[in-house]
Amino acid sequence: MARKQHTRNASGPQGPSQRQLRAGELVRHALVDVLREEDIHDEALQGVSVTVTEVRMSPDLRHATCFVEPLGAGVEAAPTTGQESAIIKALNVHAKFLRGRLGPKLDMKFTPDLRFRHDESFDAASHMDRLFNDPRVRADLEAGEDGEE
Repeated sequence: MARKQHTRNASGPQGPSQRQLRAGELVRHALVDVLREEDIHDEALQGVSVTVTEVRMSPDLRHATCFVEPLGAGVEAAPTTGQESAIIKALNVHAKFLRGRLGPKLDMKFTPDLRFRHDESFDAASHMDRLFNDPRVRADLEAGEDGEE
């Protein structure tokens, strides 16, 4: 006899489950502690503070994609590209070390594999701010406000 397949609602793509969100926050908080406490010996990470903005867990909770934003050591002066990619690459190289330090801090059956990605949301927000501050857009916004009154 065939098993009945559990199907999701066909209304559209589903977001992460509550379980994934909760596990992601647990991993994020523990990873912040590990990054703050541990001294990772890598030239690319010297003098750099890394902010973990979000952790997305796979449905089976065995893989975690960690979105990070590097701060400090000239990262602000040289936006994106080289410096940030070197930091992300260094974090990915040391992912197994971080995973080993993360295990005892988590109350989970499995310690997830870590993958680090640069968080692009800060760049997108900065781009939106520049767009809203453009004089042509500002004129349109102010004209729209006058017409509503």
